[in-house]
Amino acid sequence: MTTLKLSRRALLVSAAASSVLTAQKRVPVGIELFSVRNELKADLMGTVRKVAQMGYEGVEFFSPYYEWKTDYAKEVRKLLDDLGIRCYSTHNGARSFAPENLPHAIELNQIIGSKYIIMASAGKVENLDGWKGVADRLNQAAEKMKPAGLRTGFHNHQTEFRLLEGTRPMEILAKNTGKDVVLQLDVGTCVEAGVDPVAWIKANPGRIGSVHCKDWTASGKGYRVLFGEGDAPWKQIFAAAESVGGVEYYLIEQEGSDYPPFETAERCLATYRKMRG
Repeated sequence: MTTLKLSRRALLVSAAASSVLTAQKRVPVGIELFSVRNELKADLMGTVRKVAQMGYEGVEFFSPYYEWKTDYAKEVRKLLDDLGIRCYSTHNGARSFAPENLPHAIELNQIIGSKYIIMASAGKVENLDGWKGVADRLNQAAEKMKPAGLRTGFHNHQTEFRLLEGTRPMEILAKNTGKDVVLQLDVGTCVEAGVDPVAWIKANPGRIGSVHCKDWTASGKGYRVLFGEGDAPWKQIFAAAESVGGVEYYLIEQEGSDYPPFETAERCLATYRKMRG
């Protein structure tokens, strides 16, 4: 894997945090509902009940939520409250960040109790200047969300960690956005792109508000491995995220496995519990 060069400040922060027993920190775990996308499409309410029964403490809804009417969003919020779980954030395409659409996204996120409107796709971006434009859009969105008590962020895929004109787009986004814009780390795509996720976390202290716990392996199965069975160094990732990164919650995410989706989600959570205690 490529190792990112850490700033002196990041190295000092990491060294100071090395004595922290990260196992003492309680970080909640939820599920990115894309993991059970077909089940969610068929029966949203039943799917949310099912993952809550498994022991997930929260959820992240993905982009189709934007089509909801406010009355339906209120029904979803009631269900979450009745189950005692939270919506931590929403996973959005670039459309949600268009000036004419952002007010609706803000309204829905407020209703369902989400605190983060995360951009998970910037659309087609051809060069580094284009990525600087994405950073500007995120900064502008952050200012508009602040009065509503919301924050924004960016969720990486492989594209943002691959070199473009000699620089990774994620480095452009990190450098050109303010501290109100979190860098939601998708571990699997980071690892597949050949970047060390631990080094990335340490290079961006306090910016990693949440982590998608998705695994990947070079052995041939790719993303079809269960959480904890791939190439990601999870213990080191958790330690860095909690001592340096500023993580607030984890999200299990699965693109598919040899098991049915609900069983996959349950197995991944069981492994997470064994690993985290």
